Amino acid sequence: MILFPKVPDRHKRGNPLVPTGLGVFYVLISAIYLFLLHYYSAGAYKNQSSPALTLAVCILFGGFMGLLDDWMDLRWRYKAFLPLFAALPLGVLRQGTPVMSTYIFGKIDFCKLSFWIIPGEIVFYFAVLPLIVTVTTNTVNQLGGLNGLETICPSIVLIALMLASPPEYRVLLYIPLAVYLALAFFNFQGKIFVGNTGSFAAGITIAAYAIIANIEQALLISILPYIFNSILKLLNIFLLRQTAALKMKGNVLYSDHRKSLLTLIAFYKPITERKLVLIVSGIFAVFACLAVLVNLLT
Repeated sequence: MILFPKVPDRHKRGNPLVPTGLGVFYVLISAIYLFLLHYYSAGAYKNQSSPALTLAVCILFGGFMGLLDDWMDLRWRYKAFLPLFAALPLGVLRQGTPVMSTYIFGKIDFCKLSFWIIPGEIVFYFAVLPLIVTVTTNTVNQLGGLNGLETICPSIVLIALMLASPPEYRVLLYIPLAVYLALAFFNFQGKIFVGNTGSFAAGITIAAYAIIANIEQALLISILPYIFNSILKLLNIFLLRQTAALKMKGNVLYSDHRKSLLTLIAFYKPITERKLVLIVSGIFAVFACLAVLVNLLT
């Protein structure tokens, strides 16, 4: 791990230095695997782009955005808009079905809609999809800071999306999911950090795969804990001008406020880092199971 920069683990005694940026392995291995899938399946799509190619390009875009943030430590006001660029492959390569299922309005066929002089299909590919990617990626990236959070929780969401998707799409996640689970094993033990490179790429993977497999409803349910965390953080930042932060006493984490999902839990019960990560992961597992169940029943 000498090639990777080291950063202090602020929730461990003595703040030991841990190599960061290991998410680059996820980006490279996933992209290679997906390019190979595209090579062997391109004939089945004739002149159309394959889902494997689109997902590979999205992951590369997401990884680059995260790497840029790791290098430059961008402010959130700039970083929040980076996923818009990573959503471009979905629109340009026309991945995803412009018929979206919603809980309130039923199925919406954007091909049959028009927004003034703009065709609904254009709105779907270059407004709706970038919005989904941007919200998903940013909410995933905002829940971190503890060993395992940036890897275990996205892995749980990916497993749920994989189970909720049609069988022909699941092959896209075989290797990416295996790599991220391997990183989660070491990240949970505090031996590595995936950095923004990993969390951005994971967020892009979650959003892009859900769009490609046309399971946006399952995506919404499975990322509800992410959305809840982001709403709490953003409300406090914009209304109270305060940020969420955990405090440490010995090996126990605690909080005197409720400004994020983590501080909300630690406010009511001081807890060790590992137990806090397991509780949050359990919350994600519940919503992941709910997403799969609802997908089966609808």
